[in-house]
Amino acid sequence: MLVHSRGSRWALWALFLLLFVPLFALPLLVIVAASFATNWSGAFPSGPTVEHYAAATRGESLQALTTSLVTALVASLLALLVGSWAALAAHALHKRAKRLMDTLFMLPVAVPSVVVGLAVLVAFSQPPFLLNGTRWIVILAHTILVTAFAYQSVSAAILRLDPAYEQAAASLGARPSYVLWRVKLPLLLPSLNAAAGLCFALSMGELSATMMLYPPDWMPLPVRIFTATDRGSLFTGSAVAVVLMGATLLVLLAVSRVRTRASYR
Repeated sequence: MLVHSRGSRWALWALFLLLFVPLFALPLLVIVAASFATNWSGAFPSGPTVEHYAAATRGESLQALTTSLVTALVASLLALLVGSWAALAAHALHKRAKRLMDTLFMLPVAVPSVVVGLAVLVAFSQPPFLLNGTRWIVILAHTILVTAFAYQSVSAAILRLDPAYEQAAASLGARPSYVLWRVKLPLLLPSLNAAAGLCFALSMGELSATMMLYPPDWMPLPVRIFTATDRGSLFTGSAVAVVLMGATLLVLLAVSRVRTRASYR
């Protein structure tokens, strides 16, 4: 920290806690508390029970969790592939062309996600690209929404790379494809892992575009949470939300371990 005095450090920590607890930690703790409750008659939920978690980890909720995991994994991999390829290609372009590429890839996140959902619905509801009513239209919408984050993460990492590695490999007679696969991509591996984790987390929580597109047999978990709370099942919805948070955190921890190992290679 840039603050050297003990009193100033304590003041900063106190300010951090005053801002962090009410804005970030407290709402999540309320959700966790509500997931174990049967009623909410006072300031805090009461009537502790674990029955809501039994409902949140079986039947339609378990199927929705599987749907969210598959959707997020496929969308993240596709976004990482497309975003990384585009970032590598844009790095070799002139400034004006690169700015155009940046604008195109950032456009889906510059507008509300419900607009992206409507655009995908209109574009893929007629032959020859008839995806409406299938799981693929949901995966496509998630991929479009998260590709921008993969593109930006990889683009920033490419700018931080030391060109001396590529120049040394090229001076030794390495082909461009060899330099890409054996020099540049290994150096980008930590950033690629970070981008994959970000894309996965964003896809797991996506709701607005999904509500417009999902078929009855492909309902992701955020939609399940919304429908449960909309019907008045607040405590069951809270339990499903905790399951969603837990599953997302477990995958992100796994990605973090891979990123940590990659950073020491």
